[in-house]
Amino acid sequence: MNTLRVIKIGGNEIDDAAFVARLTAAVAAMRPAPILVHGGGKEIGQIQSALGGEPRFVAGLRVSDATAMAAAEMVLAGAVNTRLTVALTLAGVDAWGMSGVDRGLIKVTKLNHPEGDLGRVGQPVAVRSAVLWQLIDAGVVPVIAPVSLGSDGSYNVNADDAAGAVAAALANDGRNVAVEVTFVTNVPGVKLAEQVQPQLTAAQVAQAISSGEIYGGMIPKVRAALAVLAAGAAQARIVDMQGLEQLANGIDAGTCVIAQGGQQ
Repeated sequence: MNTLRVIKIGGNEIDDAAFVARLTAAVAAMRPAPILVHGGGKEIGQIQSALGGEPRFVAGLRVSDATAMAAAEMVLAGAVNTRLTVALTLAGVDAWGMSGVDRGLIKVTKLNHPEGDLGRVGQPVAVRSAVLWQLIDAGVVPVIAPVSLGSDGSYNVNADDAAGAVAAALANDGRNVAVEVTFVTNVPGVKLAEQVQPQLTAAQVAQAISSGEIYGGMIPKVRAALAVLAAGAAQARIVDMQGLEQLANGIDAGTCVIAQGGQQ
């Protein structure tokens, strides 16, 4: 069974020209054509400050007040999305830059967080997967900025949440394809006893966090994988750029996190 990859890229890597060059080469080699979902990272904070705002966070999540929302739209749906689409197109990839607002691709409700008001931060509730299948079937790579559509306008969405929602919607369409969220990080996978684990269940990941085997900077990475499983995706994978290049060439790499026991 073919694997359709929803590749999630963090905002901190996107301003690295070498990273983008390797990413575009890997994407160009993938069949079927993957989907990219990207963040904006520090660039959002820089534009917010330039607009006179002050970046604020609640439980690690960016508070999207009016100024932050304007910055997110400029960076995510503007500069970063265009940068990636340009790089892919110049590398010969038929890429289509879009946001979750375009054609009502990702619909959200306001995310209510127990630790405080996040402003215009949304939680995905529906994805128009038919829009994406039209592009995928034509060999087009969707490049998605996670600015999404609420009933009263646009909302900022965590890129992990957007990727999970997209993958879950595609996986539930009855097509004979495995859908996986592939997180491109700065580590080759999840290490236990100094060895990269090829596969872990969500329960094994939770246990390894509890026991301290997974610690430090790896915790947010595996929690992002668990979040996309909770959103309905069948599996998530953690790789570095070398691992993504291997996947593009049909070589297994990184750590695949699945919801429960059994090979996907």
